[in-house]
Formats: sequence, C-alpha cells, structure tokens
Amino acid sequence: MSQDTPAITVGTQQEVHTLDHVDQYLMVGKESDASDIHLSVNSKPIWRRFGILEPIWRQAPMLTAADTERLAMGFLDEKQKQQLAERGDVDFAYSNSLGRFRTSVVRQRIGYDLVFRIISGKIRSMDELGLPAQLKLLTQYQNGLVLVTGSVGSGKSTTLAALVDEINRDRRDHIITLEDPIEYVIPSRGCHVTQREVHTHTKSFANALRGALREDPDVIMVGEMRDLETIQLAITASETGHLVLGTLHTSNAARTLDRVLDVFPTDQRDQIRIMVSESLRGVISQQLVPRADGTGRALAIEILMNTPAVGNVIRESKTFMLPGIIQTGRKLGMQLMDDSLQALFEAGTISAEEAVYRAEQKNQMMQITGSV
Repeated sequence: MSQDTPAITVGTQQEVHTLDHVDQYLMVGKESDASDIHLSVNSKPIWRRFGILEPIWRQAPMLTAADTERLAMGFLDEKQKQQLAERGDVDFAYSNSLGRFRTSVVRQRIGYDLVFRIISGKIRSMDELGLPAQLKLLTQYQNGLVLVTGSVGSGKSTTLAALVDEINRDRRDHIITLEDPIEYVIPSRGCHVTQREVHTHTKSFANALRGALREDPDVIMVGEMRDLETIQLAITASETGHLVLGTLHTSNAARTLDRVLDVFPTDQRDQIRIMVSESLRGVISQQLVPRADGTGRALAIEILMNTPAVGNVIRESKTFMLPGIIQTGRKLGMQLMDDSLQALFEAGTISAEEAVYRAEQKNQMMQITGSV
C-alpha cells in the first residue's frame, strides 16, 4: 500500500480517518512490510518501513488523546488495563488473526501512546537471512556462550530465532527459551522446545534461568541479559554443560564483553574474566541498514569467534585489542562491522551516507566511499 492509499471507503469518496481498532492499523502495516506501527497523541498514524519512520497516510488527521485511549481500551484485557493504570505502561505480545505483535502501551503527559512491532509468523533460516555460513559452527557446540547484540530493531530476535531453528532441526536436545515477550513461536522438530514468557510464566529472567537449570536443558535462549544476576546465571550455565544464547544492546564485540564484565563487582571481575574467556563461543553484532534502492534493509554484521588470542585478551582485560584480532582472523570467519559496511557499499547495496553514518571509523569510511 502506498503512502496515499486510502484505508476506508465511504460512498463514492475515499477518505482516511482514525480507524476503529488497532487490528486495522496492524493489517495495513503487515500488508505493506512495515516493521513497527506508532499510534501517538498529536501525531498522524506512523509506521517504520524499511527503517524509515514516516506517516502511513500524509492526509490523515492527528490522533487525539481520546483516539489513542479508545484504541488502547479497545484491545487490552482487564489485567493489562489494571497494570496500565497502576504502572503507567504495559508490554506484552498481542496475538490476533493476522499474527503476533510485540506491544507497548504507555501513559505519557498528554495521553496514551501505542507502539507495535510486527513479528513475522515464519522463522527464517540462517540461509534465508543471508547469515555467514561460519555462524552455523556456533550452533554445534554442546556448551558455551553465544551473544547476539545490536540496537533496538537491529534484527537480534530474528537472528536468535534462526540459530535456535538450526539447532532445533539438527539436534535431539531440550531447548528452553526465556523471552519478554515471546516473539517467534518455535514448534518442536528434532528438539523438544519449551518457551516461557517473563511476567506471564515467571517473574524475571533470573528466576526463569534459575528454574531452567532444573529442567534438564541442553540449550537455553535468554531473550535479554539485562542485569547482574541474569548475566551471572547465564555464564554459570554455559560453564556447566549448557549452550546459552543471549542478547545485549551493544554495538560491537568489544563493547559487548565490556558490558558483560563491567556489570560485576570489582572483586569478582578477575574470576569472571577467566570464566568468560573459557565459555565464550562467539559474538554476533549487527545492524539493519536501509538499501540504496529503497526496497528494504541489508544486514551488516560483525563476527567474533573465540580463539586463544581472544581468550587471552579477555583474561587480561584488554578488550580494546579485539578489533585488531578480528581483522587478522578473517580466515577463521571473523569480520569487523566496518568491513561488512564497506562490502555492502562496494556492492551498491547501501549508500555512501549510510556507510559513513553507521561506521565505527568514520574518517576512514569517508575516504573509502569518496565522501571526503
């Protein structure tokens, strides 16, 4: 559907106005390959499509506080309404006949805002996503820690689901996923899959992870490693014979390891560095970059695979040396984010502006792209 495609037909005249139910906005977004829908006070209905945030219809009127309150109360259940009244926000996975949507409703200064992330109903394989073949090695370990990192909306959940799907097809194990909320519903294939949702089936990631260790798991997927207790339990699980897959909101491998290590009290860090240096299998950091032709987004990816050199750097607290190790480890499947961006630019997939904007070494990327 184009920017100006009307949503409602009245008589012989087509008009765009405030729709009656959130499902109607979600249908429009899903049919047009949007990733997110925003319904906010004093704003036109907005979608994020191919990474760009813009009005769904240019001629649509602004949503009022009464509009967004009506939309919110029209689809929340009584428990969610109560939580919204008490806390001022509610986050959950909303399901309807169209599919599943990661949903956030918040009360702000002038009313209610609603944001929906559209979740693909189909788990795409690693090959379909165009993930490097060497990443399949990370799904073949019996134990250890694999981290998928990136900013909000960078495709972490999609990559994580693809890794779990690869394990699910090829192994005969027990997979437990701990998520907030559950995004992809993963049917059991070769593996037995158990999915738990934080705040619905358990109080916290830490509680769920502690419980998971008593459920005879082989593989544990932790949707978000947010706090000290969760990170500590994840590292311990990876040390005691489990393959742990987790996510963090960090932009590259060095910052990821700094975040993991710095969350611990100073007197514990030496021990944790040793544990991480031995249990880490790899770090995947990623961005989704708008394509130059406007047809979607391309995956830029940094890959760190654990080697003796990487382990030494972690133990000695010299993570600033990791970019150099990654650069010299290309034969082992490693790759810097800037190298991935450069390859996408040279293939004509992304623009020079996007490559520079998203690069770590911007001056160097400006020279490469001729943007100086």
